[in-house]
Amino acid sequence: MSSHNPSTSESSAIASIKSKISTGNQAAGNKPTVNELAQSLNKIVSEGRNPDTLDIDMLSTEGILTRINNEDAKVANAVASQIPQIGKAVDAATISIKNGGRLIYIGAGTSGRLGILDAVECRPTFSVPDELVVGVIAGGEKAIQHAVEGAEDDVDAGRADLEALSLSQNDTVIGISASGRTPYVGGALEYARSQGCFTGAIACSPNAAIFTHADVAICPVVGPEALTGSTRMKSGTAQKLILNMISTSTMIKLGKTYQNLMVDVNATNEKLKARALRIVMQATECNEETALAALSACNNKAKVAILMVLTGQTAEQAAAQLEANGGYLRTAVNKSE
Repeated sequence: MSSHNPSTSESSAIASIKSKISTGNQAAGNKPTVNELAQSLNKIVSEGRNPDTLDIDMLSTEGILTRINNEDAKVANAVASQIPQIGKAVDAATISIKNGGRLIYIGAGTSGRLGILDAVECRPTFSVPDELVVGVIAGGEKAIQHAVEGAEDDVDAGRADLEALSLSQNDTVIGISASGRTPYVGGALEYARSQGCFTGAIACSPNAAIFTHADVAICPVVGPEALTGSTRMKSGTAQKLILNMISTSTMIKLGKTYQNLMVDVNATNEKLKARALRIVMQATECNEETALAALSACNNKAKVAILMVLTGQTAEQAAAQLEANGGYLRTAVNKSE
């Protein structure tokens, strides 16, 4: 992917974000032995035993579900406590993309899969290129569906996978690890930081090792899982919520929405064409016939169609006005009033 050097103002903004963040990081150690790793797991919150579910194997089906649901209810508040840190990641990602860079998620196992899930949804939701938001997983594509033994323990592989992406200083890299000790993620973040990237780390245990190489540490402490060590549960839910917040908020700040509507939806199939139709009608309060006519005239681009209906402009005029306003529909509408 080609990239350009950031402007002085944007570089200063990234530097400002970095300078304001105190991560409270701990120094990274050498690769631990199995015994040392077992002992370290005792100190990781997400690996602890949950006193509220010790009898979960004796409960009825509804009882099991109730206990799991009680634990899940704790996740949103844990994530809410991290909004200031999440906001720093959003601001950095927005600057990166405006500079021609990317938002890159990297993780292993469930964490890696969640990053890929969030990344691949950005293209159809916001009509952005596949390479703008990227998900990377330890072990490569095979690891999306199958466990790749040892992949998460390979520090050098994290660096190599980012090197393969031709990492640029314009990119924002977010490492994801429930325990916060995944060597693959730590290696990736160390390399990304050495290249001048803004780096963020998401982990569910305080003082996580991956925070060492992060400009911002995002740490929703959700507590021990309902099943000890099954971090695909509360920890995974917290990670999913945070990734949703990062990508969605970044796209909102890039002008991909109007009010709370996905006006940059990529209408590539019948369902999405129907969604685009509804979006135009909701944004303009016009009838179906008017919305269909506008969409037909602009190749199903909802944002252009909305501006056409609201201003009476032709498709060409509306497209030109949007471009003149950086793709921000609200700004284009306001300037037409």
